[in-house]
Amino acid sequence: MTALSLSLVVPWAAGLVLALLDGRRRLVGWVAVCVLGANLGALVVLAAAVLPDDPVVVTTGNWPAGVGITLRADALGVLFALLSSLALLSATVFEVLEGVRERTFPGLVVLLAAGLTGVFVTGDLFNFYVFFELAMTAGYVLATYGGGRRELGAALVFTTVNLLGTFIFLLSVAGVYHVTGTLEMSGIAARMDEVDANAAVLLAAGFFVAFSVKLGLFPFHFWLPTVYTGARPAVAAILSGGLANIGAYGLLRFGGELLPGELDLAAGALIVIGSASILYGGVLAVSRRTASEMLAYSAIGQVGYVLVAIGVGGPVGFAAAILYTVVNALNKTLLFLTAQMRGALAGATFALGALSVAGVPPAAGFVGKLELFRATAGSPALVALFVLGSALSFVYAFQTYQYDFWRGERRGRRSSAPSRASSPRSRSSSSRWACGRSRCSR
Repeated sequence: MTALSLSLVVPWAAGLVLALLDGRRRLVGWVAVCVLGANLGALVVLAAAVLPDDPVVVTTGNWPAGVGITLRADALGVLFALLSSLALLSATVFEVLEGVRERTFPGLVVLLAAGLTGVFVTGDLFNFYVFFELAMTAGYVLATYGGGRRELGAALVFTTVNLLGTFIFLLSVAGVYHVTGTLEMSGIAARMDEVDANAAVLLAAGFFVAFSVKLGLFPFHFWLPTVYTGARPAVAAILSGGLANIGAYGLLRFGGELLPGELDLAAGALIVIGSASILYGGVLAVSRRTASEMLAYSAIGQVGYVLVAIGVGGPVGFAAAILYTVVNALNKTLLFLTAQMRGALAGATFALGALSVAGVPPAAGFVGKLELFRATAGSPALVALFVLGSALSFVYAFQTYQYDFWRGERRGRRSSAPSRASSPRSRSSSSRWACGRSRCSR
């Protein structure tokens, strides 16, 4: 119970304080790192308490159930909270080492951690929406990080599209309360069997569209390439490795717990949409020539595997979807953070992430793909689809590594500080020397 409270209170209180400080100061950045580390530690303690026992349920302020905020930590929610917290911590450490460029960055990331933790451990649908909006608001502002025209344009697209998804989600929440009379998730799950079938299908469609927009599934993907290629590496890692987990978690939680009957009815459609995402994202990623564009379209394809596994359903299908979501979030965090770096260590790290995306052993992605093959073993068409998707993943991951790290045809940030030879004075001297050697004219 203490760990559950700390996982929310610590980032919430610290985020409000850090938002008032100048995050460009290195000390403030490291304080944010410490807060995120404390949040991760509290979640680890909570996971140790939840996994062997039943879920932990707490109503804040000793209010009666249905009045106070109900927190419910189970294995699925704590796993996603841990995953997102790790992604945010990694991105923050990366940006602090690089040098924070805006004063609000550390505070916003910590507030985002508070919102994401709340989303994954709440047991009330309205509070899910509140924490959801807190996380998305922090994400909207983070998308502007850098202040350039590219970042601002990406933030505008991200905000506009996700506000549409939020509006659809809020309508669905209102609809659930209208037909069930409760917003507690356990109560909703118990009463949905009594709801008219047409109304239940309509509500399920609303939730699916809202979460698909967050995930960037085909055909709801149109915002994702613009945002991921326009954001700075740390922000792209936060959005793909942390914030996007809301979509996968929502589909698993709402489909598997609140609307299982509607999920069974829509299983075929989910598999078709997931298959389209795999092929579309893979083909477009192969045709890209920059690492950020490749990763953006790869994200579209990779979440397709999750949707196909959810469509397959059953314990094996859900286990495959959860495992692949974890692996995919870790892969995207690693790749976005190293894509613009150069050097032997950065190249080796990027190669490890690329092999994981392609599902090549012994990388973690191989375990995820193996679980997917096990879940779809009874369908030769889906097995063939996964083989094709894995082949496309290997092609685009290998060609990006070849262009950026092997041949070195595209320049990125060096892994070490620039030498004196790269200073403006040295460059001008080199230019004059080269001009003199070639006897160039005025």
